Amino acid sequence: MEQNLEKGVAQTVTIARSVALWEIVSVIVSVIIVEWAVLPLAGRDFRVGAVPVMLVFALMLYSHRVRGETKRELGWRIDNFRQAARLLFIPTFVAAILLFVTGWFLRSSGYGEPRSRSWSLWLPLFGVLWGLMQQYALQAFVNRRAQMIWGGGAKSILVTASVFALLHLPNPWLTLATFIAGCMWAFVYQRAPNLLALAVSHSLMTVILISTIPNKLLGGLRVGYNYLL
Repeated sequence: MEQNLEKGVAQTVTIARSVALWEIVSVIVSVIIVEWAVLPLAGRDFRVGAVPVMLVFALMLYSHRVRGETKRELGWRIDNFRQAARLLFIPTFVAAILLFVTGWFLRSSGYGEPRSRSWSLWLPLFGVLWGLMQQYALQAFVNRRAQMIWGGGAKSILVTASVFALLHLPNPWLTLATFIAGCMWAFVYQRAPNLLALAVSHSLMTVILISTIPNKLLGGLRVGYNYLL
């Protein structure tokens, strides 16, 4: 009787992990299709690409509902904002210094100028909102599903960061930057799940990146098929 019960529990856990894995894969595949097929065919009409993206978000929302995940669990909260901000401060500061130093060296070596030095437009108007959308998908969905499979800690953090980096291929600089930043954000999320704090860090790092690293190396921030054009 006990053996049957243990076997049933083990099968349930295996199925739950398999479903979580397929959820991660479905998001990856959907975004890759958008980056490598839909947007190149759509040209400048981004409304075409918005359709599959909306379907991905619909899948995530449905999954949250089925699993009974609350807004608080996902990171839509403010009570732990200061805790998350404290965890983010030092690695974000160190990354910013490294970007400034690297950017100075690259510019002095003749790699060209950064894409933009206008901080005021990016940060309030676009950066935080865009960062919030990406952090929600990356942390509240991919990170949480990865923890269901591998548990909290190094494995799920590396998986989350690898997914983030994968979706920025074949842009080498963005792939490297997003993997490193993805590790930091996934680590912080597992200790203080706060999407707003992560979005602010995401926005700030994006602004510093485009303000320091030569645009020629960043490939105009293009990813997928558009990077090859």
